[in-house]
Amino acid sequence: MNSGLIRHRVFEELRQDILTCGLKPGEELREVELAKRYGVSKSPIRDALQKLEFEGLIEIEPRRGHRVAPIAVGDAEDILEMRAVLEAACLRKIAAEATNSQLAALDDFREADTGNMTAFARYNREFHSTIARMSGNRRLAESVEKLMENYDRLCLVSLGPVLDGEDRASLALKDHLAIIDALQARNAAAAVRCSTRHVRRSRMQIMRKLDSRPIVG
Repeated sequence: MNSGLIRHRVFEELRQDILTCGLKPGEELREVELAKRYGVSKSPIRDALQKLEFEGLIEIEPRRGHRVAPIAVGDAEDILEMRAVLEAACLRKIAAEATNSQLAALDDFREADTGNMTAFARYNREFHSTIARMSGNRRLAESVEKLMENYDRLCLVSLGPVLDGEDRASLALKDHLAIIDALQARNAAAAVRCSTRHVRRSRMQIMRKLDSRPIVG
């Protein structure tokens, strides 16, 4: 494997380990240990750390080196606010511009395994990615997809796999069904209302947990 492919692999694997909390917020990152973890020299590790620092997933501590960026309450607020704004823009464009066949294809998301959190996380990511792509705006879609990666990390840190009371996967699925119904009726206002309610519920759950967890900065 050439050096360019190695650097790309290391970057992607390290990035995914951070986003999925294989490497937890606030965890120190030592080049020697990372090189051993990914089976490479320190050079591609340094390159990956630099890129991830630019993305905001890693930060440098004076005299200590790199660590996984913690999730501050302010960061969580920003992520949730951006998600609400960007997804509302997507939904308005879809209701106005999507073809009938595109809207009909959303029926594929009417069922999900709400008892398996790993499977539901994949379903959830694909649902929101599909909504983003259906907007027809490439840059908007890319922004939403990158934001959802950080949102997934936020959920892992704050909520974990289980929610007290009614399962949050079932609640999310109900919201998705309401969004699909509104889009297929080309009712942009209703779709945005459903999405806003969806994000607001997530915000309440996440912020309540973040306030009580020392893992965030």
